[in-house]
Amino acid sequence: MNKKPSKLRTEHLITLDPLTKSQEAVFKSWKEGFNLVLSGSAGTGKTFISTYLALLDIMNKNQSKLVIVRSAVPTRDMGFLPGTLEEKEDAYKAPYYSIMSQLFEDGEAWKKLQVAKQIEFLTTSFIRGITLTDCIVLIDESQNLTYHELCSVITRLGNNCRIILCGDYYQSDFTKTGDREGLEKFTKILENMKLFDHVEFTWEDIVRSGLVRDFIMTKELVENGKL
Repeated sequence: MNKKPSKLRTEHLITLDPLTKSQEAVFKSWKEGFNLVLSGSAGTGKTFISTYLALLDIMNKNQSKLVIVRSAVPTRDMGFLPGTLEEKEDAYKAPYYSIMSQLFEDGEAWKKLQVAKQIEFLTTSFIRGITLTDCIVLIDESQNLTYHELCSVITRLGNNCRIILCGDYYQSDFTKTGDREGLEKFTKILENMKLFDHVEFTWEDIVRSGLVRDFIMTKELVENGKL
């Protein structure tokens, strides 16, 4: 049995190829140096391929670390959750533990990246007043950030930073219309910036499972009055 490395390097990262045309567009735009906005259906691999591309750059020392940013929705304030800060964050970190394990085929991947200071997790509750430098910022589930939170995150970026936003306008946990429109309003700004590319995913890009694809396709047809 092969012993797992104590420090992760480029050769320990799996080789990932795009599975759909939208994923191909993401790979191409990232390689060309764009910052990215990835929007659309769940199960299309937005977060997975974003994490892969970011880690590939970090392993190749283009930037020093990946910073994952999430909102604390539905509580909006992690102070209301029980436990220590680390315990509070664990609920939001869980999907990324799994992604790291898959990308490196190593169940300890997150921990190893953390020890090497190559990964950091932040919530919007604690991002004010800091400056992020020499990193790739992944704003995940960005539909759960308000417009002001999105503006706050992007204005934290310092030298040698790139940013990826992943989200789905239709999966927002917000109940107020104004809050739900935050990502859409923010995306319109980024679409007018030469440094950004926007790739939209549809149910045709779903790679998670046939059941998920069929559900989302049917859901869209029902909601649009076509069934």
